Amino acid sequence: MQQASRAIDRPLWRGRIEQEWRERRVVWLAGPRRLGKTTLVRSLPDIAYFDCDLPSVRRDADDTEAFLRRHRGRRIVLDEIHRLADPSALLKIAADHFPDVHVLATGSSMLGASARFRDTLAGRKRTVRLLPVLHRELSAFGIGSPERRLLHGGLPEQLTATGLPEKDFAEWIEAFWARDILELFSIGKRYSFLRFLELLWAQSGGLCELTKFTAPCEASRQTLANYLDIFAATGVVHVLRPFATHPTREIVAMPKVYAFDTGFVCHARSIDSLRVDDKGPLFEHLVLDELLFEAGAEEIRHWRDKQKHEVDFVWTPRGRPPVAIECKWRVARFDPTAMHSFATLHPKAAFWLVAEDRHSWTTRRYGAIELTECGPEHLPELMARHRRR
Repeated sequence: MQQASRAIDRPLWRGRIEQEWRERRVVWLAGPRRLGKTTLVRSLPDIAYFDCDLPSVRRDADDTEAFLRRHRGRRIVLDEIHRLADPSALLKIAADHFPDVHVLATGSSMLGASARFRDTLAGRKRTVRLLPVLHRELSAFGIGSPERRLLHGGLPEQLTATGLPEKDFAEWIEAFWARDILELFSIGKRYSFLRFLELLWAQSGGLCELTKFTAPCEASRQTLANYLDIFAATGVVHVLRPFATHPTREIVAMPKVYAFDTGFVCHARSIDSLRVDDKGPLFEHLVLDELLFEAGAEEIRHWRDKQKHEVDFVWTPRGRPPVAIECKWRVARFDPTAMHSFATLHPKAAFWLVAEDRHSWTTRRYGAIELTECGPEHLPELMARHRRR
């Protein structure tokens, strides 16, 4: 049984949308279903809201120019815009010919992820990628300990459920297939597609070697590569490319794949209560979300050398030294060996340890490297400082 759902104010995301609206008049709010996109956009001030699931709204928007003329000088929200007959045409016309109309479009799929969006609107839009409830937002949801966020996940309704919402995870997967995939993509084999997604979630945070999935998924490597592109485009996984400048000594091609939400990782692994060894790998996902919010996916990589030393994340801000980031549930579990290997190849890098039990940030020396230890809540300040170096 779940608690009655209640709208939680998310000023962090409202501020991000307003910021992007100041840069471009067309903003795309992307992200998997049930992250709270509708609740978020309806909390924006001075907007005209349209639910494109409604036939009356779709008919109204068929005459694009007339629709936009009626809303001159307004900020309009087109929720589930992929339900329109030609959504990209509407956004392009709005961007090119209606300078007094601001449009916020939402959908479970990324703009341009399918043939339904024939124009990528390059240079005409900004994209905000909504993430599950961030570590820094937990207190607003009445969550005092991150363990609940790890187990239940960060979809607002599932996070606040009184019990573990196992049926909700299964229903979400069915809705993802029926509404996000069948409506937008030509996928022939439901079993192979969803089995691959389940296996990726189960090994979330691991290297993705496609050939090892071909037999259990009954699909070719190329088919799985196409599926992975769709998973990334629809936001149900994060694909991190390797950071490498020494190709003879570092992994240069194989990505790491993370599930978009820890609740689905636990569902795929049949975890109904957290063991000590579960918390550290799941905590990585919370840190990744914070990094993605602050920096964007294009700046976040992973690192591994050919001696199998690994660093969880590498932040690569333009014009600044890279930052090697390790994540630990407890500081005491940190082993600096991989950081030393990274420093050998990248001596100008900065080194951060993000731990759940570190409630202030400090620096500590481990041999030749100086390491900054912090909690997830300190990342925005540390990242801003590093950009100013």
